[in-house]
Amino acid sequence: MPQPRRHPSHAARQAAYRARCRQAREQELAARGLPGLPRLSTFPGTVRWNAAVSQAQLLLETVRSEMEDYRADRSDAWQESERGVSFGERIQALDDLVSELEQFAAG
Repeated sequence: MPQPRRHPSHAARQAAYRARCRQAREQELAARGLPGLPRLSTFPGTVRWNAAVSQAQLLLETVRSEMEDYRADRSDAWQESERGVSFGERIQALDDLVSELEQFAAG
């Protein structure tokens, strides 16, 4: 037995699909805490981009802080070992990345 039609025409079905996609995109942005996209595609989404960059910066700072705490909890022997030194280099790379993001956000 065929299912009853939900939409009166193919155009109405496409419009409903587009509305669902738009709503899903808006919910995804809202879940990330980002403002919506601008209405015109030629208008830059500067506010949204700046919010995304500052979220990325905050996330990297959080990771760096947790890594530093992890390193501080290890023994001096571990910190001076090859693994400890490479771990310290990774923390330094995160520092460099955060400073690059700060310069990017300021410029």
